[in-house]
Amino acid sequence: MAYAINEECISCGACEATCPVSAISQGDDRYEIDADVCIDCGACAGTCPVGAPNPQ
Repeated sequence: MAYAINEECISCGACEATCPVSAISQGDDRYEIDADVCIDCGACAGTCPVGAPNPQ
């Protein structure tokens, strides 16, 4: 199960810098997680100041 970033994202980039497999990139209005690359480690959720990344 991969993580996804919800609409609470403030585009700070903390999650992208923390992802060990580079599954996170800037989207049009918020950061996005590539589900095919995500290894479900939760590092992004642990570093996000608004709790935007969540398991799908």
